[in-house]
Amino acid sequence: MRCIPAIDLRGGKCVRLYQGDFAKETIYGDPVELALSYCATGATALHIVDLDAARTGFATNRELIKTIIAKCPVDVEVGGGIRTSLDAESLLRQGAARVVIGTAGIENPGLANKLAYAHPGQIAIGLDHKRITDKGQIRREVALRGWVQGSGIEFADALAMFSEAPFGAVIVTDIDRDGTLRGPDLVGLRFALEHCENPVIASGGIAKPSDLEALSEVEAKGKKLLGAIVGKALLSGAMTLKEALAACAR
Repeated sequence: MRCIPAIDLRGGKCVRLYQGDFAKETIYGDPVELALSYCATGATALHIVDLDAARTGFATNRELIKTIIAKCPVDVEVGGGIRTSLDAESLLRQGAARVVIGTAGIENPGLANKLAYAHPGQIAIGLDHKRITDKGQIRREVALRGWVQGSGIEFADALAMFSEAPFGAVIVTDIDRDGTLRGPDLVGLRFALEHCENPVIASGGIAKPSDLEALSEVEAKGKKLLGAIVGKALLSGAMTLKEALAACAR
């Protein structure tokens, strides 16, 4: 299972949000320096998200992302505010190893599937979901636009929408856990493996090496997780990248 450090961009800086709340932001400094330090420590991939673009659709951090791609000799996957084929293909031409489609894919599944067939393995679907209590029942709803808007689409239905095209990954983020260091959603991730034919990457709540070891043991239908995205744990010092990489190697 691959360990993928996350760098979230807002206003040209590296930040982390608590449960996706833009009012609960912690700033961690220069994104390029952080990316280079992760690469020097042994990371083989980075997960970059333009939070400004995710919320507004305007790619205000695009030049910064281009710099990270150019300077870091690892696979860089990029998400946030990618709304059109031109957006996705521009990032691929700039050297992104994988482009993550979120809002645009949910609102226009045909666009996402078309991109996946045109660029096999280089397009990922981001399924970020929240728990909603409805008439005493808890359901998982996929969120849109930087997690500030609900889609009305159930997590299970979203998995089915993208089960056939050759996506490089389906990135599953439990918003209620994201940035909380509460541990990953093992049950939800096992469900994703059961209902998705494409590789699955875990995101949200990872705090310590034992969380990564637990994720590596999640299995369904003979499949395991392709990777785990780690953000807050590395930035806060709860876990070092060396510890994370060693846990995934084990």
